Amino acid sequence: QARIAAPVLLVTGASFVSWLFAVWPPPIWWRDHEPRCTAMMRLRDDCATAGQLVLSDAKGQAALLERMVIIAEDSRFKTHHGIDLIELREAWAAGGHRGASTITQQLAKNLYLSPSRSIFRKTKEAVTAVRLELVLPKERIMELYLDVAEMGPGLWGMDAASRAYFGVPVSKLSAAQAAALAATLPQPRTSNPTYRPARMIERRNLILARYYGGKTPVPHIAEDSIPGVPVIEPPVIPVIPLDSASDSLIHQP
Repeated sequence: QARIAAPVLLVTGASFVSWLFAVWPPPIWWRDHEPRCTAMMRLRDDCATAGQLVLSDAKGQAALLERMVIIAEDSRFKTHHGIDLIELREAWAAGGHRGASTITQQLAKNLYLSPSRSIFRKTKEAVTAVRLELVLPKERIMELYLDVAEMGPGLWGMDAASRAYFGVPVSKLSAAQAAALAATLPQPRTSNPTYRPARMIERRNLILARYYGGKTPVPHIAEDSIPGVPVIEPPVIPVIPLDSASDSLIHQP
């Protein structure tokens, strides 16, 4: 039995490692190629072209938006290597009831994976995030993330969201609008600037306070726990009863 078990374990281990590293196209592809249809787009059955965030003619405004996103989603984005070990430790101490994914991990999920919360998917997400960090500069990772992030039903990328929610390109966003887009990221389908905005507004205010020098941290939200968009039931309009006089007038020949 030991002779049989050893090859089985070897094959199983090799298969797992192959699956763990198997993503297509490889991370280096994204150095000079733009995403056309990501795994998350396919999951939503919405493979429209991702909105393009133009950095060349809007560096100031793009930097503003990037700063808001870093405050909201990944305060150590500039210094970690795909996985934030400090955030992981804090999330573990909190009992695992808070998100700890970095922007790079979220990009790995958006490009290649799914919102599943299984340990296997999270492990592959972490490995893919490290691989992205090894071959892409931080600026490119951020650009890709802002280009393909889901920002609402059928909305992909910050430029598309900026035009849909505020009627302006990214280059024209105010600080409050940029913070609102960053605040939309954790729950884009259930709380955004036009649909149930209460949670987004609370989070936006925390982001703005932090941006202007406040000390209050912006709490993490488990971005993988996005529920489906609830069905909106039309209001039931009650029948207006007619009195006898009006009823007789309606039925007169």
